[in-house]
Amino acid sequence: MKIKSQQDFWSGLMFIAVGVGFALGARDYSFGSSARPGPAYFPFGLGVLLAILGGVITFKALTIASPGGEKVGAFAWRPLLCIVGSVALFGFMLPRFGLFVSLPVLIVLCSFAGDEFSWVAVLVSAVVLTAFCWFVFSWGLGLTIPLLPSFGSAT
Repeated sequence: MKIKSQQDFWSGLMFIAVGVGFALGARDYSFGSSARPGPAYFPFGLGVLLAILGGVITFKALTIASPGGEKVGAFAWRPLLCIVGSVALFGFMLPRFGLFVSLPVLIVLCSFAGDEFSWVAVLVSAVVLTAFCWFVFSWGLGLTIPLLPSFGSAT
């Protein structure tokens, strides 16, 4: 069988794999009921829907030719490593350096993943997103998130 759209085929397989992974991972938690859903209810349902969507996309890639169905290009390692590495660094930094230091570092490092880079845009994004996260999580939801480095006193 000929693949008519390689991009759709591989993205459909990725959706299936992630969906099945979430559905299988949710089995270890309590499902609850429709009236009182447990912690497994949402990830399991989302995983099943994602796997079904992936199946539909994969089926269409094998049966329907799409005009933009080029071959899949080379794997983009730099964006992957920038995003995953900066998120891991954020997880390490947050309890030690606080939100006001960790989140701007995350945003700056993630911005290196793209082809277009502007210091002005990155710094404005870092300030706006840090203020928004402080407003939503600390002030609005009342979550205890360290805001300053561990030698600071604000939480």
